[in-house]
Amino acid sequence: MALYKGANVEKIGPVRSARHYFLDYAMENDAIYVHFGQSPQAESDLTKFSIHNINGIYEDGTTFWRVRDKYAPHNAVTDTEKILQSAKNKNYRTTSNEESVLNYVTEEVNIEGQDAMSVTIPHSELEVVEYKYNQDTKKYERYARGKKQTDWDTKEAVSTKNIIITFCDNYTLTDSENKGRQGLKNIGTFDGYYITNGKAMKIKCIKEARDKKTIYQDLEGNEIKVNDGNTWVNICPINAEVTITGNEETEVE
Repeated sequence: MALYKGANVEKIGPVRSARHYFLDYAMENDAIYVHFGQSPQAESDLTKFSIHNINGIYEDGTTFWRVRDKYAPHNAVTDTEKILQSAKNKNYRTTSNEESVLNYVTEEVNIEGQDAMSVTIPHSELEVVEYKYNQDTKKYERYARGKKQTDWDTKEAVSTKNIIITFCDNYTLTDSENKGRQGLKNIGTFDGYYITNGKAMKIKCIKEARDKKTIYQDLEGNEIKVNDGNTWVNICPINAEVTITGNEETEVE
């Protein structure tokens, strides 16, 4: 799930269907949730939590359009201008007074911890993500299933200044469609990592309720400071063998 704040983006996509656990992170960011269809539980929870949302099933051709260089259902896209117009038509708030979930700071944060030149995160046997640190840009470039990820149009490397990893359990849902969709046990206190500028430190990730903000703390209980820039938050199974590689050593959790 991508989160945009104060941004003007001309092409966002592909926009896919809602899952109920994504709603937790829309709520904690006081965001309008944009999706194209939904799972049965997501549909129920959108109503239960009164979440402001824009559904492409009902707005295809107005807020969303289809591109020809990808096959359906991977070809529905939108932009921030159309999202904001749809939100205004629905009388949704388009501004927020809520503080950011992450404690971003302007001064450069150089954490103490192990070297982190490469980070490998196995979300499942099929989906393995890797981040490789670029010392020139001081950002991590993202790989998925062994392939470097690039922007759809510009072909520039997808990169991030910060990486957060949270370890928590998932399970298979039983719903009316029985498609093997997943649930997430993300309420509680979980181990994790904060990674930036070639270093990694262990943290605690605390979420007290689905609509409460996640708090990210160091092991002494202080809220972590996060470098200005974009952040990828990766939620993976507790038993995932995350590998953090430095110049001379590798750590496997």
